[in-house]
Order: sequence, then structure tokens, then C-alpha cells
Amino acid sequence: MSKQRLEAFSDGVIAILITIMVLELKVPHGTDWAALRPLLPVSLTYVLSFINIGIYWNNHHHMLQAADHINGRILLANMHLLFWLSLIPFVTGWMGENHFAPIPTAVYGIVVLSSGIAYTILQTMLVAAHGQNEKLAAAIGADRKSKLSMLLYVLAIPLAFVNQWISVGIFVLVALI
Repeated sequence: MSKQRLEAFSDGVIAILITIMVLELKVPHGTDWAALRPLLPVSLTYVLSFINIGIYWNNHHHMLQAADHINGRILLANMHLLFWLSLIPFVTGWMGENHFAPIPTAVYGIVVLSSGIAYTILQTMLVAAHGQNEKLAAAIGADRKSKLSMLLYVLAIPLAFVNQWISVGIFVLVALI
């Protein structure tokens, strides 16, 4: 498989994930501002997840643009990443529909943490396949944001059972980093 096919397939999957998430947004039953209030948790989780998926898409794009070729390990690592990203619409809906209850919030944290780990594995496979590729090294950089994000996700998961709003705050903070 060529690098371009991998990029096109990944772009298609990510576009479908965003479409699935937006289709979960329901039209309010009413015409005043109060009709939007019950939809606020679902809308907020949608925005958060849209930003997260958008960041992955952007970083994935830049990383693959810097790569010269792909191999079987990279394909598997990419599928691993897409698997975890594909769960984001489910946990987004679950967390939003249940107004950020502890278990859905913790599971959201597990999925975004697993997505971060899968992305790191993909980076590792690309670097291993390319050796001293300066373009790829520049695209990945020191990756401090990714490491900090995963650390914050690890903290957010158990904190969901202490106070889920702390976890939600961490998720927002990570999206803003």
C-alpha cells in the first residue's frame, strides 16, 4: 500500500467519525433558548471530541507528509490508532447523554489516553522505518505536548470518580494545549 492510500483511508475514517458525532446531535424540541439547555452536555462533548479528532487528523497529516514510505508495521500501528479514534463518537455520546457521570467520563479518558498511546506507537514505527529522516524528526519534534497530554489523561481517569468536573477540565485543558 502506498503512503497516499494510507493517508486517504485515514482521512476517510476520520471524516466518518466526525460525521457520526454530528449526527448524534439532536434538534431541540422548542424554539426558545431554554430548548437548548438539555442539549448542552452533548454539544459540549461534541465540541471537545471534534477538537481532539481534528488535532489527531492535523498531526497525522503532517507526520505522514514527512514520511517517505510505509511498511506493514506502520499499517498496523495506523489501524490501531484508527480503532481507538473510532470509539470517540461512542464515548462522546455516552458522556454527554449522561451529563458527565463518573463512569462515562472515566471511559472517555481511557479512550483518549489509548488514542494517545496508539499515536505514539505510530510515531515510533515511522521513526524506526525512516532512521535519521530530518523532515520526520521536525514533524514529530520533542513531542512534549503528547507526553503531557497522556500524563493528564492518566490523572483524569481516576479523578472522574472523585469529581468528574476535574476530569472534564483536564480534557478541555489538553485540547487547548
